[in-house]
Amino acid sequence: MTSVHDRAAADAVGDLDRFRREFYDCLTARADALFDLADAVLCADGPVRSLVRLSLVGEHRRGFGALYDALACGRLDIDRLRTALAGVPLPRAADGRLVLAVDITCWLRPDAHTSPQRILCHTYGRGKDQTIMVPGWPYSMVVALEAGRSSWTAPLDAVRLTPGADAATVTAGQVRDIVGRLVAAGQWQAGDPDVLVVADAGYDAPRLAFLLADLPVQVLARMRSDRVLRRAEPPRLPGTNGRPPRHGGEFVFGDPATWGEPDAATVTDTRLYGTAWARAWNRLHPRLTHRNAWTNSAKVLPVIEGTVIRLEVAHLPSGATPKPVWLWWSGVDPTTADVDRLWQTFLRRFDIEHTFRLFKQTLGWTCPKIRTPQAADLWTWLILAAHTQLRLARAAAVDLRRPWEKPAPPQRLSPARVRRGFRHLRAKSTCPAGAPKPSRPGPGRPPGRRNTRPTPRHDVHIATTKKTNKPGTKKTKTANPRPRRTG
Repeated sequence: MTSVHDRAAADAVGDLDRFRREFYDCLTARADALFDLADAVLCADGPVRSLVRLSLVGEHRRGFGALYDALACGRLDIDRLRTALAGVPLPRAADGRLVLAVDITCWLRPDAHTSPQRILCHTYGRGKDQTIMVPGWPYSMVVALEAGRSSWTAPLDAVRLTPGADAATVTAGQVRDIVGRLVAAGQWQAGDPDVLVVADAGYDAPRLAFLLADLPVQVLARMRSDRVLRRAEPPRLPGTNGRPPRHGGEFVFGDPATWGEPDAATVTDTRLYGTAWARAWNRLHPRLTHRNAWTNSAKVLPVIEGTVIRLEVAHLPSGATPKPVWLWWSGVDPTTADVDRLWQTFLRRFDIEHTFRLFKQTLGWTCPKIRTPQAADLWTWLILAAHTQLRLARAAAVDLRRPWEKPAPPQRLSPARVRRGFRHLRAKSTCPAGAPKPSRPGPGRPPGRRNTRPTPRHDVHIATTKKTNKPGTKKTKTANPRPRRTG
């Protein structure tokens, strides 16, 4: 009699085979070399530290020249691969809904003066508020989150931000395309709960909700603690003259006197954070102005209402002093069950950081010194395809643990521990790539001849804004380094 684990392992191998065939069909040029390169990333011993060392992995089957030629001249049908990623089994939250996390991670290239389309990327320093701007290629990624504590996510899309691109507009386009592919793949049907998009404070949550208002999507994002929102329009009294107001009183995050009584409040005991207090205020919106992203909008700006949630915890696992977290949800009229579900879902957003760390430290996403952004995009999608194969092989993997590691069931294996045994799973799965043909290296540049076509150098794109002062006025500095944001 077949056990439940054996059936799950057989289903996992079947899903892995189907995705590997689909991934090979998405490769339109240098397909065999690119497919072997992705297998070398998954079968290498230890983290990927150098691109050329992947040619020494037995699963690569080709020389280092073919490796670099594949990244320089290879082609990939990205739209077809996106469709394949939307069709594989995806994780869901406890209530059955799809939860998508969006974030931007950077491939830093500070010394790549011959690489075009580099942007100043925001990085964190060691000290408090010590941010550093480093040139590189920022990528906007969208992943599907699992329920509960896990380091697994399901990457669905990656888009490199070009100079001058707006992060909110790019992310909204990504989510719109992903939802369309999920509907086409049968992952979401009419009557299912709305897809929840979770973001951090770097995104303009109301604008993101406004751009996705026509989709079955809800937005949950963290807000800075210096924000100022407005309440709903107050009722107009009979006999009142003049223009009716569009905004109510202020709701200042930093002033408890403006909060009033919450519309919903919950108290939850947690294992890591102790007691968690959550309070929610209904129908709050920012007062928009014709600036920044709303410069070219209609004359009458929209009123984007949502729910504000303030989360407080007793302590943090690190021992640091806990600070309150402000969340904004695009839905209204929340219940106590909604408040608990939302703040617990937001904590799962940090699982995407584990995925970024796996990409960079284990799979070697940022280790190649690639010159062109097109080759960087190709390598990025190879990493996404490799991670998807790890996730599909999760149920069939054998735990090859180190002597100092604790045993773990198959459903609790981390991506790095699944990767240790992928070489054995690859032998059981389909390998559509053909064997390499014998060849001889090219002659290269004749000895003694200098390079007469040097590679052009490119400047880093810097976003500039023009500021003008009125005649006769002087610049004044405020004592508050972080003035409140009313937008």
